[in-house]
Amino acid sequence: MQDSRPVAVGMDVGGTKTHLRAAAGTDSVADHIRPSRGWRPHDPSAATAWLATLVGEVLPAHTRPSAVAVGAHACETPRQCEGIRLALQERLQVPCLVVGDAELLVPAAGLDRGAGLVAGTGSVAVGRSADGTSVQVGGWGAVLGDEGGAAGLVREATRAVWAAHDRGEAPDTLAARLTAAFGVGEVPALGGALEAATDVSADWGRHAPAVFEAAEEGSLLAHRVIAEGGRALASLVARLAARGVPVDDVVVAGGTIRSRPALYSAFAEALFDAVPSARPQVLQVPPVEGALALSRTLLRPVIR
Repeated sequence: MQDSRPVAVGMDVGGTKTHLRAAAGTDSVADHIRPSRGWRPHDPSAATAWLATLVGEVLPAHTRPSAVAVGAHACETPRQCEGIRLALQERLQVPCLVVGDAELLVPAAGLDRGAGLVAGTGSVAVGRSADGTSVQVGGWGAVLGDEGGAAGLVREATRAVWAAHDRGEAPDTLAARLTAAFGVGEVPALGGALEAATDVSADWGRHAPAVFEAAEEGSLLAHRVIAEGGRALASLVARLAARGVPVDDVVVAGGTIRSRPALYSAFAEALFDAVPSARPQVLQVPPVEGALALSRTLLRPVIR
C-alpha cells in the first residue's frame, strides 16, 4: 500500500556538495549527497531546473514532494532567494522556501530563533529580527571581508608579516610558514603570490593551516591574527544584535572554526565581552536537518 503521508524535502546546497534529505513523518524517504557542480544561484531559471532535477532523481519512484525547503550557497539577498523560490514553487506545484545556507543552522539545532555563524573558507552571520526579516552581516568575500574565515585569516596574516618586515624585524615562524605555503622565497613576494590566485577564497583559504601551525610553534604574530579573527567573528554577532536579531543562542558551523580550537576559543571569549548574554554552541548535526525542519513548517497547515 502506498504511503499517503506528506513528504518533506530539505536541501543544503553548499559550495562544494549538496545534501538532500526527505522524510514522511519521522521515517526517512531519501538521504543523498552529491557534488554541487552546475549550481548557478544567480540564474533563477538554471537554479530552479537544477533543484527540481535533483528532487526528481533522488526521491523514490512515484514519490512526490509535499514541501521543499532549500538552504542555498551564494543566495545572498532576500530578493535573489525569493526569485528562486517562486520559480521552484511554480515548477513543483508545492510550497517552497529558499534561504541562504547559513540560515539552516538555527533550525538544525532545534531552535526557533537565534543567530547562525559560519566560519569556513569565508565567514557570515545571519538571523531574523522580531518581525521575521532576514538579516545577514559579513560574507563579503576574501578581498573585502570574511574576517575569521580561512581566507581572511591568511590575508591578515600576510598583512601582519608585511608590517613586521617594514619594521625591520627578522621573519618569525608565521613568515616562514606562509612563504613555504605559497612557495616563495621571501616575505615581499607574498603579495604577488596572493594576487596570482585564480579562485581567491579557495586559493588563499587552503593555506590557513600555516597560521595555526605558526601559533602552535610560538609565533606571537600568528596568535594576534587568530585573536583578531575571533574578535571579528564576535563582532558579526554584535552587529546582528544591534539590528534587532535575538542572539541569546549562537549556532556555530564551518570547517575552520570547528577544526581549530584556538579560533573557537578566541571567538567565544570575544563574544562574552561583546554580547554577554549570547551562548555559543557548535552545530552537532548536518545543516540539512535545518532544511528538513523548515520544510516541515511548510506542511503544518496540511498535516492532520
